[in-house]
Order: sequence, then C-alpha cells, then structure tokens
Amino acid sequence: MSDHLNTNSIFDSAACFQGLYPEELEKLSDSKTRVQYLRGENVFKQGAFSPHVTYVLSGLVRVYLQTGHNRQLNIRMAGPGDFLSFSSVFGESTYNYSALAIKDAWVCMIEKEALKNLLQTNADFALRIVSRNCRNEKQMLDVIGNLSYKQMRGKLASALLYLSSESFMQEQVFQHLTRQDIADFAAISTESTIKFLKEFESEGIVELKKKDIEIKDMKKLEVISKNS
Repeated sequence: MSDHLNTNSIFDSAACFQGLYPEELEKLSDSKTRVQYLRGENVFKQGAFSPHVTYVLSGLVRVYLQTGHNRQLNIRMAGPGDFLSFSSVFGESTYNYSALAIKDAWVCMIEKEALKNLLQTNADFALRIVSRNCRNEKQMLDVIGNLSYKQMRGKLASALLYLSSESFMQEQVFQHLTRQDIADFAAISTESTIKFLKEFESEGIVELKKKDIEIKDMKKLEVISKNS
C-alpha cells in the first residue's frame, strides 16, 4: 500500500529532517513515496536492485543477511527514524542485506539522488545522518565480535541486551520475535537459544512469559555478555 502524503506531515516529527528549509522539503516531496508493509512482508531482498533509500516512519523492521539456504544472520533492528539501504546513495546498485517487517510498518522510499543532493548542500543535515549511522556501525562491530570470540551464552546475552536496549523499549520487541529470530541475532541454534533462556530464567536473569522476555537482572546479563 502506498500514498503520496505531504512531506511536511511525514518529516516534521523526524529529528534528522528538522531544520530543513521549505525548498529542501519540497524537493524531497517530489522524490518520495510512503509505503505500508504488513507484518511478515519483505521490505526488500538482498541482491535486488536498490533505486531508493528507505526511511522507517513507524513499526519494526528486521535487517538480516542471507548466509545460506534457510540460514540467516540478523544484524540489527530498524525502527522509527532509521535509514535502510543508505549505501545506495554512494553508488551501491543492489541491496547488501534483506529487510522484513516484523510489525506493521510505514516507510518512506526516497530517491537516492535527491537525498545525495541534500547531503551535499546541507552540512547540518549530513552531520545528523552520519551521527545516526555511527550507531548502526557500532552494532555491526558488535555482531562481528560476537561471531569472533564469544561463547554461546555470551552471544545470547549480547543479543538480549541489544534487543532490550532503550531504542526498542516502547516497541515490546520480544513479542514480535520468534525464538528462531532471537537465535539468528545471537548466531546460535534455536535449540541452544531455548536451552540458555531457560538457564537464564532459573538464574533469575530473565522471566519468560510465552513469547515475551523480561530482563530481571541487567547487570548479570552484562557480565555474561562480557565474560562468556
């Protein structure tokens, strides 16, 4: 589902777009489309042509790498205010990863040339974008660190810490994730995820409520993430 709403009504509440001049907003207005994705729908697929930069307006989007047949590695969650496929602005012609809505989501598809021109002419806007993308870079480095040296308990603890971070507190993120999804964030098997979640619960670190997971002892989880 798509529509062409007034750009101001879409971007006025978005921190990174605040402060743009009316003429800059007008240029974006001519090069954007708002699209709704229902839970379970692919926003885009790894390897497909990427004509747009995707900006998440609402909902939750799971970003993952397809690493083999029926094998995935979840690399981050995207929520309101996050950009996806941003590298297409700098010449990437295909998507480097896939994105799937795990909660009904509205996104804004922005033509990459229009966004590139705005980055070149508005230094404050460019700085805000760079600042936000630095957070995503840190998450990528954390994923690499988990794969490189952590044991399974440490990998799961790191995944739980990320998914329970302040960015997702309002989204009740665990209610939208399967145990397989959590396993793919930790880069361990689903069976190991279920096993260690039960161990964490018996140790008073988490409380399992059907799909939901409540973190009861954040400090213990941080110790496991750091030392295991």
